[in-house]
Amino acid sequence: MSHIPTLYEWAGGQEALERLTKVFYGKVFQDDLLYPVFKNMSGDHTKHVAHFIAEVFGGPKLYSEGDGGSHHFMISKHLGKMLDEDKRKRWVGLLLESCDEIGLPSDPEFRSALVGYLEWGSRIAVINSVITENPMSKEEPMPKWGWGETGGPYIPKD
Repeated sequence: MSHIPTLYEWAGGQEALERLTKVFYGKVFQDDLLYPVFKNMSGDHTKHVAHFIAEVFGGPKLYSEGDGGSHHFMISKHLGKMLDEDKRKRWVGLLLESCDEIGLPSDPEFRSALVGYLEWGSRIAVINSVITENPMSKEEPMPKWGWGETGGPYIPKD
């Protein structure tokens, strides 16, 4: 059996993901709906997001080991932001537009996995944006995303 690449490998590795987040956040800063949400982000935000996506997609642990981040920490960044469906859809749309612009793979399998992750992650961000206390324990592992499905229904923690 031949090697099945990770989503990270298939996307083009770290350089491709860093290019993606740079192009994407350039669009966000020009967008009237999203700019207010991101206007105070740090200068290295694009790199941290690229590191997060890379790790989730099976790449090196640059986010959790290099940036000192965790899934708990990423969730905390969304608390109290009061995101809504319009912002979520715009965010996903601009990210997919950026994927096309930089030439990320467009094959159905990769794009299906990518869109699945963006839908999953952006909907979790909206859910967590209307609360002020992190529902996730600090020990929760980083999510791992591959070529398949999430594995079951979403059940909120009480």
